[in-house]
Amino acid sequence: MIVANKREHHYAGLSKTMAEIPTFRIRTRRKYYRLIFTGLMAMMMSLIISGALLLIKVGLVDGFFMELMHSWGLGFIVAWPSAYACAYFVQEHVLSRIEFY
Repeated sequence: MIVANKREHHYAGLSKTMAEIPTFRIRTRRKYYRLIFTGLMAMMMSLIISGALLLIKVGLVDGFFMELMHSWGLGFIVAWPSAYACAYFVQEHVLSRIEFY
């Protein structure tokens, strides 16, 4: 009689479940939260917007990836400081006036 353990189901070609993948964590001070959050958001949003605008403007042409990397870099240079300033304004001057329950 063969008894299979639920955790012993690794066959060739099958990936691990999310519960079995080790987590990646970084410890840092809370004062860097807004800086890290806005940096990640600006990175993702500038990539999405740069890609969408390039597709609309020129389509999927040769050298699209290199042009995307160039425009993404320029977009990120503008996006991160503006996202940081907007997050500061919204958190300090708008959300502080709203009473959440």
